[in-house]
Amino acid sequence: MTEKLGFEELRLKYKDVLSKAFATNNIDLLDSFSRNTNEADRKAAMDQAFRDKLLELLVENPDILENYVCFCIESCRRHMVTPTMPVVLLGDIFDALTLNKCEKMFAYVENGVNIWKEELFFVACKNNLLRMCNDLLRRLSRSQNTVFCGRILLFLAKFFPFSERSGLNIVSEFNLENITEFGGDNSSTLKDSLDEEMVAEGEKTKLSIDYNLYCRFWSLQDFFRNPNTCYNKIQWKTFVAHSGSVLSAFSSYKLEAVELQKSNLNRLKPVNTDVDMQESNKEQHYFAKFLTNQKLLELQLSDSNFRRCVLIQFLILFQYLTSAVKFKMESQELKSDQTEWVKETTALVYRLLGETPPDGKRFAECVKSILRREEHWNSWKNDGCPEFKKPKPPVTVDSTEEVKKSRKRRKPVGDIIKEYEAQDKFYMGNNELTKLWNLCPDNLVACRTKERDFMPSLEGYMSGGAGGAGGARRAGGWGWRALRLLARRSPHFFVHTNNPIGRLPDYLDDMVKRVAREVAANAAANNSNGEASNNHNDKSTKQEPPEEEVTEEQMEADLIKGADANDIEQVPDSTHGGEDEDKSSRSRITMITPAQLDLVAAKLADWKKLAAKLGYKQDEIQFFETENATDAARAKNMLQLWFDDDEDASVENLIYIMEGLMQTEASEALKNAK
Repeated sequence: MTEKLGFEELRLKYKDVLSKAFATNNIDLLDSFSRNTNEADRKAAMDQAFRDKLLELLVENPDILENYVCFCIESCRRHMVTPTMPVVLLGDIFDALTLNKCEKMFAYVENGVNIWKEELFFVACKNNLLRMCNDLLRRLSRSQNTVFCGRILLFLAKFFPFSERSGLNIVSEFNLENITEFGGDNSSTLKDSLDEEMVAEGEKTKLSIDYNLYCRFWSLQDFFRNPNTCYNKIQWKTFVAHSGSVLSAFSSYKLEAVELQKSNLNRLKPVNTDVDMQESNKEQHYFAKFLTNQKLLELQLSDSNFRRCVLIQFLILFQYLTSAVKFKMESQELKSDQTEWVKETTALVYRLLGETPPDGKRFAECVKSILRREEHWNSWKNDGCPEFKKPKPPVTVDSTEEVKKSRKRRKPVGDIIKEYEAQDKFYMGNNELTKLWNLCPDNLVACRTKERDFMPSLEGYMSGGAGGAGGARRAGGWGWRALRLLARRSPHFFVHTNNPIGRLPDYLDDMVKRVAREVAANAAANNSNGEASNNHNDKSTKQEPPEEEVTEEQMEADLIKGADANDIEQVPDSTHGGEDEDKSSRSRITMITPAQLDLVAAKLADWKKLAAKLGYKQDEIQFFETENATDAARAKNMLQLWFDDDEDASVENLIYIMEGLMQTEASEALKNAK
């Protein structure tokens, strides 16, 4: 109870000080008085004091309400009241005033749109402003207060940014509640329901309007409010029949009488009547909803505004039926004959608009321009309503200097080294070196791993596989491996011969033939002894001595033999030329283009699975994951390294591996891009 009394006393004190400060326009007085109070209690009490003072002003002096709201805005900027308080006061003002006074007061809200866009007010007040405008729209009549409703909608369009999607009809919904009711005695014609026939210029009207035409005319409103019904076959036939009747009635009953009346008025009035004609044009009224009484239809057909409204409805419907809308179903598409009918009817509607006075041709061109802009709006919605951004200015010398100045400074190398040291890693200044150096802390231990201790069989390597001597003949980079394997496994390598070696590929071709003859001879000998099945298992043991642990002495011997093989490889100058040709031919066969690489990286569903299949270890996969931000970039980095380092890398092998891993989307994309 004491706390409540304390708040009431504080509110009354603030109200008295607020009255004095507002009367003298001295906001410093209010600020100095509330400075020693707790901020939460001060704002709560000050908010209530502002609302209490507003009630007094509404009764005593409603002409200074705008100044009072400005005083509240300045108080918000000094953090004495909550930022939503000005909009709350405006909502209370609009609730208490009549519609005529609200329309005048709303001009203050419109002119202060820049104030509401300030960072202090926008986030806090946007929902309150939207609620206030919606409350005003509920009080207004769409037919009688059209201008005021339009001003409110224009204010909301200026206030909210283009990226705000709350006011957009994203999914293209229709107002199905807008039902047009019509009816009457269908047993008698419309002429029978009239007391007397309409006569113009002493003659009967040219158009005979019966109940059938009346029903067809107003039933079109069901198609206008729900265009999707036109995709139904039966409904489409009904729409075509009714549209034909109404448009033929418009064509046969032209508004010549209206033009004649205007010419008569111009002939009877004095010469200087331009001002009077402008005033008469301003007095024309527009009704958003027309009456559906039978007796009024003939008069409505003589009204140019009424006719234009109906014809524009036709054009809007035709544009929706023929345009691509994102949320349309697959079945909602016109056939060729229907599209042709829409095209012909659109031309007829534009011709009728051009014949409708006044300024028919100019009005028709304006409608065309509006519908063209509507197509851009529709395309923007189909693209997901992307945010509008200003185009970048052209780059000049001054702007490039400013860009260089505004560029973010690179992180010092010392800080980068510290970050790697915190992860027990080394930074070598280059991504590739850093990766290689951090694969294993001790390089000698990494060289002694069992994964590096292997030697292929001579038959398998020389049989012409993807990584064998067949590949060596195409790519000279494999030649030294073939020579080292021949030195370890083949007795023909150290045989003295009088035939000099001209080119390494020719020598390897000769060795492949010798190995093939030996394999065939051994197989024939084994078959002749009747031990084909056992010898088939022993073949590898004959040609391949058992794997033995590689010691440091053996490694040194391998290096010496490798050096001898390199000496053999570099015999004549023509050898280098042949190897260059082999390298270029391999690049044409196995290398992947940057476009193909980007395409595969984007389509890969599980790049880690593919990396493991390609032979990358867990620490290498982790390196790809830490060095790249997205999965596409990680897959691209992994594939690029595979094509650069692995001699078996080729587009065909990659497609084969991805198909085996059931990554069909990426493999099909790579096939189509070849």
